Amino acid sequence: MAEVNQKQQVLREGQAAAQPDRSTWMGRLKQRFPILNKKRGVALAIGLLILPFFGLLGLLALRNRNGGGAGEGPSAGGQELITDDAFFYGQSEPVYPSPAMTGVGTWADAYNKAVDLVRQLTTEEKAGLASGIFSSTGSSGTLNGCSGNIAPIPRLNFSGLCLTDAGQGVRATDFVSGYPSGIHVGASWNKNLARSRAESMGLEFRVKGVHIALGPVVGPLGRFVRGGRNWEGFSPDPYLCGALASETVQGIQSQGVITSTKHYIGNEQETNRNPSGNGVESVSSNIDDKTMHELYLWPFQDAVKAGTANIMCSYNRVNNSYGCANSKTQNGLLKTELGFQGAVTSDWGALHAGLATAQAGMDMVMPNSELWGDRLVEAVNNGSLPAERLDDMATRIIASWYQLGQDQGFPELGAGMPADLTKPHDIVDARNISSQQILLNGAIEGHVLLKNIRNALPLGNPRLLSVFGYSAKSPDQWNYKANGGVAAWTFGGESSYLGRDTSAGFGGDYYRDFSQIAPNGTLFSGGGSGAVTPAFVSSPFDALNARAYDDRTAIFWDFFSPEPDVASESDACLVIVNAFASEGYDRPGLHDDFTDGLIRHVADRCNNTIVIFHNAGVRLVDQWIDHPNVTALIFAHLPGEASGRALVSLLYGESNPSGKLPFTVARNESDYEKLGGPDLPEGRFEKFPQSNFSTEGVFVDYRRFDARNITPRFEFGFGLSYTTFNYSNLQISKRDGANTDEYPTGAIREGGQVDLWDVVATVSAEVRNVGDVDGAEVAQLYVGIPGDDIPVRQLRGFEKPFLNASSSATVEFELTRRDLSVWDVVAQKWHLQPGDYSVFVGGSSRDLPLNGTLTI
Repeated sequence: MAEVNQKQQVLREGQAAAQPDRSTWMGRLKQRFPILNKKRGVALAIGLLILPFFGLLGLLALRNRNGGGAGEGPSAGGQELITDDAFFYGQSEPVYPSPAMTGVGTWADAYNKAVDLVRQLTTEEKAGLASGIFSSTGSSGTLNGCSGNIAPIPRLNFSGLCLTDAGQGVRATDFVSGYPSGIHVGASWNKNLARSRAESMGLEFRVKGVHIALGPVVGPLGRFVRGGRNWEGFSPDPYLCGALASETVQGIQSQGVITSTKHYIGNEQETNRNPSGNGVESVSSNIDDKTMHELYLWPFQDAVKAGTANIMCSYNRVNNSYGCANSKTQNGLLKTELGFQGAVTSDWGALHAGLATAQAGMDMVMPNSELWGDRLVEAVNNGSLPAERLDDMATRIIASWYQLGQDQGFPELGAGMPADLTKPHDIVDARNISSQQILLNGAIEGHVLLKNIRNALPLGNPRLLSVFGYSAKSPDQWNYKANGGVAAWTFGGESSYLGRDTSAGFGGDYYRDFSQIAPNGTLFSGGGSGAVTPAFVSSPFDALNARAYDDRTAIFWDFFSPEPDVASESDACLVIVNAFASEGYDRPGLHDDFTDGLIRHVADRCNNTIVIFHNAGVRLVDQWIDHPNVTALIFAHLPGEASGRALVSLLYGESNPSGKLPFTVARNESDYEKLGGPDLPEGRFEKFPQSNFSTEGVFVDYRRFDARNITPRFEFGFGLSYTTFNYSNLQISKRDGANTDEYPTGAIREGGQVDLWDVVATVSAEVRNVGDVDGAEVAQLYVGIPGDDIPVRQLRGFEKPFLNASSSATVEFELTRRDLSVWDVVAQKWHLQPGDYSVFVGGSSRDLPLNGTLTI
């Protein structure tokens, strides 16, 4: 660890704290991910066979870390190879002790109840609250199918806790829904829809007996364009991400289910996310103070302000201190600066040190660890760990349980999460009829229309429709037993070689030749623990076939050939393809030759070629987007179970596209420069990979394109409609009586100083539908904050009115103190500067017809 806590380093006098056993993290992951227990495929079998050797290498690496001066060893490329993390000590500021929960604001009653209950617990019971018990997903679970469990305490009527994935709905069980993924919600730009989706998801978690839903995801934010888990989050823009995370937290928790907002913090790549068996530590996200506050901490702050009762700490290191053992980020930023009242839970297997991690602010380990449990009891008994710290850990966990009302009328622990789905079990159907329209609307609104020429869309009533591409049909299998088993279905791998690449990624094989596509069927979500396992799916071809039956349209199709036969008389040719991503590895690229070749082949033979991408992130299109026969392009993202129905509704004009890009699409991969893909171990840091965020600071995605004057193919916030909208009548006004002193002075509550949320100014504009079709428009507000080394403009508001043809509406935006401030690294406060602030309103980050000035 790069921070040094000299205060408590031993479990008992004369005995050093246990070194982390780097060979056991895989075992912990197996408890959560039974995919690692399956010997399907040669590659996975070989991986399982060599795991013991990885463990031996890890132990040897630990042994060797005691040698060398100042952590240096043999030469690497002319420089001394760093072999011991003592080299990094002091890079992450130590912040001790861990602040105790205060019970401020709405937490007062829950806090008082928790204090009373914890007072009655034994030390062993307190340690049990902080330490998970064995359980895992699917067929290898013994207690239930929850991703993790905290044991009940029957004598005090504490029910225990079931923790389960994930941010797009209940995973790895039957009779649940598959909601649109985070990136799809981001593309909808719809706060109300995000709230409705979350309420429906929260109800399903509750019915299944899940106390803690492991989501939403706001880390990764999306620093690296090829990040394997970007699809689980909402957007690389912190404002858009934070606004939708806030709605998600409030929606899920309205159903009495705790949200575990994750992954805290700087978890921006999958490559080297965990220590490897060859002695390579997890990648370190080296983040400066300003970048931390203005970019990566921003959406977590919104989640804390919304009341999230749990935060999941991440696998990676932050400034060379492991995320779950980083006292600066947990004790300093989260629990002190943001006033977080809930509990911090580890990601699965992310605990690498026992006592130091407790002191650094982590409150609960998942799924379990030999470094906690009885070791915590021992540490308290011998004085190594203050009893007050264990009390606070237990209090935060119990207070969250009370805060969400889980002590009254909550279903039995894991009631709908069978330990083995292949065996007879009671069916608990968590789906609700009221969610069906939300699932469909959510799927529709996350589609983004990027090109539409010669009135290609909507289709009308085609006589002959030709359908091509591997993402059109349903996956070849959809079950949890046969030919690939639980692993493929459980982790979103049915369409992607039955989970082959996801298996490798979970096994720590970061450098395999991964596929960029999922060729075995359409995508409803990405792969990994964020995948969905819905009881029903609607593929594009299913829905198209049904529509063709009603319209008496003839259909030709070819889902497999890279050079299919194309009927020249086709009224339209749909090419439905995808760009896959998964937890466990980062995407190998942003375009693939097979798919681009298929699109060009069809376009060369069909003068009305419509391309639909199910994309788990950015997908480059410049190899064919200007082809004269490519008449339309839709980014369908990851729509969830209603995918096909939603697409057909848009293609035939029953719904009007209203999605906007939550990211920037470049013309060339080189336009993203070093932010295209992950940082790798190299040079003297071969054993300690370094990812230096200060290289770009806050300039990611559209901020970087604006700063470097790079013209994107499709800009952030862009999306077409079947109608046209005009903007007019910009009004900017300071709020009467608003305090515009340069620094906030308010007390700290959930989310930070209370006056950060004071409204300083309001902006309004009129939006008019000047076309012939009813539709919704995302009106976007950007602000140019005065000063040097600040983005030209930053998103600071968005509204989505639905307007009938020829009608108009006034959109209003409120600008808070935080919205207009920059982080002052000297004062350690948000700084509201005197000066002129540029204000822009329009339909995308580069289509801003209205502009004005706000003077502070």
